Amino acid sequence: MDNTGYCSESFNSLQSGTSDEDMVEIAGATLDFSSTDDVPPLDRDYSSGGSYVAGPNGVPKLMDLLDEPVPGVGTYEDFNTIDWVREKSKDRDRHREIASKSKESTWALLKSISDAFSGWLLMLLVGLMSGALAGGIDISAHWMTDLKEGVCLNGFWFNHEHCCWNSNETTFQERDNCPQWKSWAELIVGSNDGPFAYIMNYLMYVCWALLFSFLAVSLVRAFAPYACGSGIPEIKTILSGFIIRGYLGKWTLMIKTITLVLAVSSGLSLGKEGPLVHVACCCGNILCHLFTKYRKNEAKRREVLSAAAAVGVSVAFGAPIGGVLFSLEEVSYYFPLKTLWRSFFAALVAAFTLRSINPFGNSRLVLFYVEFHSPWHLLELIPFILLGIFGGIWGAFFIRANIAWCRRRKTTRLGHYPVLEVLVVTAVTALLAFPNSYTRMSTSELISELFNDCGLLDSSQLCNYANVSVTKSSSDALPDRPAGHDVYTAMWQLSLALIFKMLITVVTFGMKVPSGLFIPSMAVGAIAGRLLGVGMEQLAYYHHDWVIFKGWCSPGADCITPGLYAMVGATACLGGVTRMTVSLVVIMFELTGGLEYIVPLMAATMTSKWVADALGREGIYEAHIRLNGYPFLESKEEFSHKTLAMDVMRPRRSDPPLSVITQDGMSVEEVESLIAETSYSGFPVVVSHESQRLVGFVQRRDLVISIENARQRQEGVVSASRIFFTEYTPPQPPNSPPPLKLRGIMDLSPFTVTDHTAMDIVVDIFRKLGLRQCLVTHNGRLLGIITKKDILKHMAQMANRDPDSILFN
Repeated sequence: MDNTGYCSESFNSLQSGTSDEDMVEIAGATLDFSSTDDVPPLDRDYSSGGSYVAGPNGVPKLMDLLDEPVPGVGTYEDFNTIDWVREKSKDRDRHREIASKSKESTWALLKSISDAFSGWLLMLLVGLMSGALAGGIDISAHWMTDLKEGVCLNGFWFNHEHCCWNSNETTFQERDNCPQWKSWAELIVGSNDGPFAYIMNYLMYVCWALLFSFLAVSLVRAFAPYACGSGIPEIKTILSGFIIRGYLGKWTLMIKTITLVLAVSSGLSLGKEGPLVHVACCCGNILCHLFTKYRKNEAKRREVLSAAAAVGVSVAFGAPIGGVLFSLEEVSYYFPLKTLWRSFFAALVAAFTLRSINPFGNSRLVLFYVEFHSPWHLLELIPFILLGIFGGIWGAFFIRANIAWCRRRKTTRLGHYPVLEVLVVTAVTALLAFPNSYTRMSTSELISELFNDCGLLDSSQLCNYANVSVTKSSSDALPDRPAGHDVYTAMWQLSLALIFKMLITVVTFGMKVPSGLFIPSMAVGAIAGRLLGVGMEQLAYYHHDWVIFKGWCSPGADCITPGLYAMVGATACLGGVTRMTVSLVVIMFELTGGLEYIVPLMAATMTSKWVADALGREGIYEAHIRLNGYPFLESKEEFSHKTLAMDVMRPRRSDPPLSVITQDGMSVEEVESLIAETSYSGFPVVVSHESQRLVGFVQRRDLVISIENARQRQEGVVSASRIFFTEYTPPQPPNSPPPLKLRGIMDLSPFTVTDHTAMDIVVDIFRKLGLRQCLVTHNGRLLGIITKKDILKHMAQMANRDPDSILFN
């Protein structure tokens, strides 16, 4: 890190404006002090200069920085890890102060009540804002997807379905054909029949797809680079305590919302569900700035972000309970019981808001409502488990292939041309998707059709069975029937769609546009499940006398439900990619309303997880965290190596000695030189260089800000002034400059372990307490320091991976 010119920086430079672009250099690191993103505003005015405390006869009096808070002390630099213990301690102190003052006056009591209520009010606002944005995204994406195929003459803002709702000339069998909706060929050449009309529709489809994707990638690149991808790996990292300034800011929210609609509408193999978690977390982070206790405390803010992640899944799938479980199982690092209740409330508000908007126009909250008429049989668990095995194999293959492609993007010239990459992938997707009706339609429509149970009035190719004499039963169930010509055609088209989706999703996920993985993974599984379901159905029809069908599948009965197989396949593939279990099953039955099919879903989910774990331990989000080098300690990963703290701590035998600060023996100039010559984020404070007895730990950022603040506010502080971390200041020589007392910024109880502490215990301490660093001692003497990054490098080394990959990129 370049630290030249460190001493020339004045504390006045920390006073930033309100825009996101205001940046300030401190100790060579770029820090964002915008008041609208992730850091409290520094609104004190020190421009007058020289406000200090004077003693008798104008002699400067020693100031203790505990007397009044210094703006900026206790905050964190970009790409640093928060100190969970310090943040929780600050919140407890704040709470004690409010509780003690509440007994003094009615006004203080009201402030105490409002402080307690502010968390619930914040959850209400997060739910309302996220639900409204999700509704707008759903409606816009549906309209723009249909715009690729045609336009409504009654009003260009109507999508295909809404356009034909009010038409009196539409029959039930041809409910998608109405004179008000015109394809591009009808508008341009006057006819929708013939090869020229087909080519015109094809051309317009590709042109719209390219336009949407070009707008999406251009907006992301120009205004908010953090708006690309799904956002879940980064949110997991942020929730573990890492700081990425601007990732949850207002520009990211605005651009991600717009470009998500464009990316989904372009027809790329991606979904909007993962990015909606990012959108909800942006809402939570921005609204935190309305409440002081969340604005000024990073740990409290992460409780809100955990609840916001639950809100994101709630509005993405219409699954509030699944959203809470998703946040608990998949993304959250610290999830106390209070956060569980608030997540539940926020998810409820968001789901209610989305239901009020009614974006799907079916008065239901669920995305793919299913109504299967026949129960499943115990022997069907065998094909369900086979689907689980397929999901696990597909998940492991997808993760390896996608990570290999993303690594190639990072390490070759491919990564230098993000716009070109998006346009090429969009062009290939559109050119290959249009001829096949199952890849031309939006992925959500495809999944909905695959989940559907065929009824008498269904006009889908998948339901075009051979006519047999049907006696209408009271349960609406149709007996298994022989497949007609259209069903076999649909099977071939679905087989091609399956291969296409499996390959194109590998290169699409991770491009510089918002891209979710839930819907494409579900589509792959739903296609495989529907193919297996139709195969089982025909097997049962033609061979109902086989042993496996005897006793429960008689001729003329409705034995096999292909839509159920599609639902189980979708669950298995999504589980194989993400390694979710409990939350996935709950999301799926909330998503479809298929409550009685929990056991098949559970069987497929567990099978896919076991198979995928056998082929590779990491889910897709953990793999992307490792690829990007985020400092994330995975709680699911076991540490089984017999190493000690002394093997991991720094300095090593060949390294220079540990940089420390003595409690009463160093001048301002010496401390500034130490800061300028090193890039460490903090320094241990010892009694003396000889004794190395530990006194405390001080953060680099707090030290920099406090020294600059003292130069501004305390008269006479110069480079020769002594710095004290002791409780009482020893007597000074008569003509010496006034000393500087910085005991108030020192952590008096840093976490320490002995040099013989087993590393598995140290790793557990870091995981469960969320530490930034831990000091290593021997018989009370300071030996070294272990940081979170040291542990991650050591774990990578033990797993035969490159330890230098643990570097934020």
